[in-house]
Amino acid sequence: MTKPPQTVKRTKEETYALIRDFQENESESAQLQLVEQYTNLIGSIARKYSKGRNLHEDIMQVGMIGLLSSIRRFDPNTGNPFEAYLVPMVVGEIKRFLRDKTWDVHVPRRIKETWPKLNGAVDELTNRYQRSPKIHEIAEYLGISEEEVLETMELGKGYQTASVDQTIETGSDGSGVTPLDVIGSEDKGYEKVDQQLLVESALHVLDNREKQIIQWTFIDNKSQREVGESLGISQMHVSRLQKKAIEKLRKALAGNTYQDRLN
Repeated sequence: MTKPPQTVKRTKEETYALIRDFQENESESAQLQLVEQYTNLIGSIARKYSKGRNLHEDIMQVGMIGLLSSIRRFDPNTGNPFEAYLVPMVVGEIKRFLRDKTWDVHVPRRIKETWPKLNGAVDELTNRYQRSPKIHEIAEYLGISEEEVLETMELGKGYQTASVDQTIETGSDGSGVTPLDVIGSEDKGYEKVDQQLLVESALHVLDNREKQIIQWTFIDNKSQREVGESLGISQMHVSRLQKKAIEKLRKALAGNTYQDRLN
């Protein structure tokens, strides 16, 4: 069995330098290095969207197109991590690819027509603001009401990645939570938006080690044992840090910390 390529680790500044080199000089070497750096991440996203479908290669190709587009359009001057821009852009490309294959027959035609426009608006506004857009910004961009935006998001939930429902290990007894658990199932307002992007939007409340643990467990599907080995700490310590990080995310999404991030 062919092993996947080893993930290349670079600092934010090193990644910025490669992006600038490509944007300013059309450097094929810089582009190749960035593709090698993020191929595993794109593969992880593609696998989650291709579960139950015979479309992995197609979805992987679409994800790589999203990566190349993100490299060209990302603005390093924002100071934001490239990954925070890359993931929603790639997810948007994949959702557009899948939209004609996954609609429920009971979804109204106007929602089917609005959905691709909404995704295009999210991509455009994400590129403009270098962050996930607010509901009212999407509504203003499309010239529709906030209620119509929320309704479209609600009925378009069939496009959401399997990782939203994926359980991540949080305890030695095998117990776990999903991103939906982090957000909370009782708050109907948060259910109407893209849950995974909400979690990503709140990552600023975590320290670097907590971010790394969430990255490895949510996105890279590593076990606590593997994370502990990478960090040089025990599985029990990883479990405690992970629970602490999840609680921070939950509070950020439910309270003023997340609202401050949006404003």
